[in-house]
Amino acid sequence: MKNAIKIAIYAMTATVSLSAVADNAVPTESALKWYEQGEMATQKAMMDARKAASNSRKRAKNIILFVGDGMGVSTVTAARIYDGQLKGNTGEENRLFFETLPYQAMAKTYNTNQQTPDSAGTMTAMMTGMKSKAGVISVGQAMERGNCSNLAGNTLTTALEHAEKIGMSTGIVSTARITHATPAATYAHVSDRNYEDDRDASKFADVSGCKDIASQLIDLKDRYGNGLEVALGGGRKNFIQRVQGADPENGGRGEREDGRDLTAEWQSNYPNSSYIWNQAQFDAVDVDATDHLLGLFNMSHMEYEEDRGSDVGGEPSLSEMTGKAIEILEKNKKGFFLHVESGRIDHAHHAGNAQRALLDTIEFANAVKKAYEMTDPRDTLIIVTADHSHVFTIAGYPTRGNSILGKVVQNDASGNPKLSPKLAKDDLPFTTLGYTNGLGFADLAIGGDTRYGEPNAAGVRTDLTNVDTEGQGFHQEAMVPLGSETHAAEDVAIYASGPGASLFQGTVEQNVIFHVMNKAGRLSKRSKLTPVK
Repeated sequence: MKNAIKIAIYAMTATVSLSAVADNAVPTESALKWYEQGEMATQKAMMDARKAASNSRKRAKNIILFVGDGMGVSTVTAARIYDGQLKGNTGEENRLFFETLPYQAMAKTYNTNQQTPDSAGTMTAMMTGMKSKAGVISVGQAMERGNCSNLAGNTLTTALEHAEKIGMSTGIVSTARITHATPAATYAHVSDRNYEDDRDASKFADVSGCKDIASQLIDLKDRYGNGLEVALGGGRKNFIQRVQGADPENGGRGEREDGRDLTAEWQSNYPNSSYIWNQAQFDAVDVDATDHLLGLFNMSHMEYEEDRGSDVGGEPSLSEMTGKAIEILEKNKKGFFLHVESGRIDHAHHAGNAQRALLDTIEFANAVKKAYEMTDPRDTLIIVTADHSHVFTIAGYPTRGNSILGKVVQNDASGNPKLSPKLAKDDLPFTTLGYTNGLGFADLAIGGDTRYGEPNAAGVRTDLTNVDTEGQGFHQEAMVPLGSETHAAEDVAIYASGPGASLFQGTVEQNVIFHVMNKAGRLSKRSKLTPVK
C-alpha cells in the first residue's frame, strides 16, 4: 500500500524546481522526496519515543538548562534560516541543533503581576518551581519589589541550591553579566534584580535586609554545599573595587565601594580555585588542577558574537565556555547541574538589531551541540528554552531563499521570484524582519555595548532602496516609538533530551521546568520556602 501511494504521487507530480534570490543553493526537491522526508521523520520520532519510554525511569545524573534570553519562536525561525543561508543554502529547510532534540513543549511566560514578563520573574519560575513577580530574584510573589524587610522566610530554594545540597557540582555560564537576572536566579535571593553590587544600594530606600547579588555568588558556599564550581561570563565591575582610573590588570574599573575584592575572596575561600578575565587565561586553565573556576571576561556584558574579541584581552565564545564548564563539572561522580544563558540575544532585540540577535542564537545552538556531544544522553537531561520572547516579526511573503535580513522580494503570478523588491502602499521597499515597537531604523556599524542607534526613526517609514539591510549596523524599522523594544507575551518553546525529557508535553506553565528537573534529577522531595541565613 505504501509503495502504491508513493508511485501514484510520483506519477502525478513533476519535480518541483525552486528558484531563490541571490546565489543560495536550492536543494533538489520533489513531491516524492517530501513524502519520504516526512516518513523518515515519523519513523525517527517513533524510535525516539521508544527510547525515551525506557529512559524516563532513570535518574538524570547531570542536568543542563539552556536559556536563550528573549529567544521566542520567531527568533528561532529567523536564526534557523540565517544559519542555513550562511552555509550557502536557501535556509528554510535548515534546523538548529536544539531543534533536533526529541521532545518539545510550549511554556506560558507571564509573571504573577505582569502579562508580558521580565527575565527575573520567568527564571525564578524555572529555577524554583513557583511563579513570581517581575523584577524579583528567587523570592515569593508576596515580596514587594525593592523592599527587603520581609525577605526572611520568603526565599525560594533553587534547583542549583538543591543540587549543591545533595553533593552535585554546579555551574553557571552567561554572555551577560553573571549577576544579571537570569543567571542570578540560580543562586541569589533579592527583592530587586538591579541590586548587583553594593554600590547599587543607593537606588533603594532600604536594602539592609538584602545582600547584593555578586556577594551572594561568592557566599553560596556558606549556605549550600561547597559553592559554585564554575561561574563564567561578564560583570567584572560588580566583583572588584572602585579605584581612581582604570585597573590595567583587570581591564577596567570596578564599582564596589565596600572594600571587598570578590575575585580575591573566590581564590582564598575555594580550594584549587582560579580567577581569570581574558582569553589567554581561559585557554591556559588546567582543568585537572581546577575545582572552582571564576571567569569574568568583560566589565559589563560580554560582546555580541558578531563583535567578540574586540574587548581588552579577548573573550571565549559561549560554546567554548560551555565546554570548559563541563570539563570541570564532570569530574564529580555524583553529577552536575549547569545553567547556560545566551544573554545578548535579548539585548540585540531591545536595540532593534536582528542580525546580532540571530548570530547569538546560532552560537547558542552551537553551545547546545557542544554539551550534547560531551555528555551521555542516557544520563544527562538537556533542556533548551527561553525566558520570554520579543515583538519580533517575520512577514511580507518573500520568495523561498530570500535573504532573511533582506528586503522582501515576492513571487510573480507563475510562482517565480520577481526581479525587484515589493513596494508597500507608500511606494517604499520593506524588510522581512521588523519590530512592533522600539527605536526603529538606524544604519550604523555598532559594537560592544553600544545598544542603540540614532536617529530614533520609529513610527515613520524610511526609504530603504539604497540601504544595505543585511549589514551588521542595520536596525530594523519599528511601528511604535519607544526608548527600547519590548518583550512579548506569547509562549516560548521547550526542547529536551535525556532522562525526564518525555515529561515535557503540550502547553505548560513555565515553573513546570523546575519540577521536571527536580523529578528527573531527584534533587529534593519538595521545593520550599527557606529562611535567609
